[in-house]
Amino acid sequence: MTRRLAEVAKKVGVSEATVSRVLNGKPGVSEATREAVLTALDVLGYERPTQLRGDRARLVGLVLPELQNPIFPAFAEVVGGALAQQGFTSLLCTRTVGGVSEADYVDLLLQQQVSGVVFAGGFYAQADAPHQHYELIQERKLPTVLVNAAVDHLGFPQVSSDDYVAAEMAIGHLRALGHRRIGMVLGPRDHIPSRRKLEAFLAAEEADPGLVEHTMFSLEGGHAAATKLVNSGVTGIVCASDILALGAIRAVRRAGLSVPDEVSVIGYDDSAMMNCTDPPLTTVRQPIDAMGRAAVDMLVALIERAAVPADELLFEPELVVRASTARARI
Repeated sequence: MTRRLAEVAKKVGVSEATVSRVLNGKPGVSEATREAVLTALDVLGYERPTQLRGDRARLVGLVLPELQNPIFPAFAEVVGGALAQQGFTSLLCTRTVGGVSEADYVDLLLQQQVSGVVFAGGFYAQADAPHQHYELIQERKLPTVLVNAAVDHLGFPQVSSDDYVAAEMAIGHLRALGHRRIGMVLGPRDHIPSRRKLEAFLAAEEADPGLVEHTMFSLEGGHAAATKLVNSGVTGIVCASDILALGAIRAVRRAGLSVPDEVSVIGYDDSAMMNCTDPPLTTVRQPIDAMGRAAVDMLVALIERAAVPADELLFEPELVVRASTARARI
C-alpha cells in the first residue's frame, strides 16, 4: 500500500497524504487533483478502491493495427496531443500477429473503465472480419469514434479521408501526364476504403478492370501486385498506401524499368519521410491533423453526453506531386 501511494504521488506530483485522501474518499482535495490521482492509478495498473470504481477514468483507448506503417504513429501523436489538451490520457493499443487481438484490447479497455475509444485502421473497415467486439461496445454505450471508412451497420461516428476523391486525384494526375494504361494496387477485397478507391477507378475514362490487383498492406504485397501490373504493360500505378507504393517502385526496378521515366507510381497517405525516398514519392495526403482533432472533438462531445449523430465526416485529401511521376513516353 505504501509503495502504491508513493508511485501515484510521484506520478501526479502531490503528497502521499493527498493520494490517501482521494483513495479514502475524504474531502479537502480539488476535483482536478482527484481526477489526476484516479487517472494515475489506471495508468500504473492499480485497481481503484471499490467505492470509486463507478467513475470512468479519464483514459481513452487508441486502438491501431500496427506501428510499422508511419501513418499510424503520426496519427497517434495527433490524437494523443489533442486528448491531452482536453485533460485525457491516451492508452495506445496495437494489434500484434499471434498476440493481443482487437477484441482482447476492447475487453481490457472495458475493464479499465476508459471514458472512450478511438479506432484507426481496425476490423470495422473489413466486411468479412469479426465485429462482435464493436457490438459489445455499443451494448456498454462506450463513446467511440472510428477513423476512415467502415462497414455500414456499426452505427458509430466516423472521421474519414475521401477515398473516392483521392483516387480521382491520382488517376487525373496520371492522365494529365499522358498515361492511358493505368493500374491500381489496393488492399484486400473486403477493405471498405479500397472498395471506394476501386469505384473511382472503374468510373474513370478508359479504365481496365483487369489492371486492378488486391493484396495485403505491406511492402511485399505491393511488390507482388505491381509485378503483375508491370508485366501487363502499365505505365502508371496508383497505390492505396505509401507502403504499397514503395513495394511497387521496387517491382518496377526489379523488372529492369525506371521510375518515373518508364512507369509512374503514386502512393496514398503522405507518410513521414516520403519526400526522402528515391525518387521522392508523389502521393495523396490524408489530412491527419484535421481528422485527428475532429475525432477527439467528437469523442469528447460523446463523453460529455452531447448529441453526436452516427454520421461520417469526409475530409478532402490533397495531391502532393514529387518525383515518382512523369509524362508518359509516346
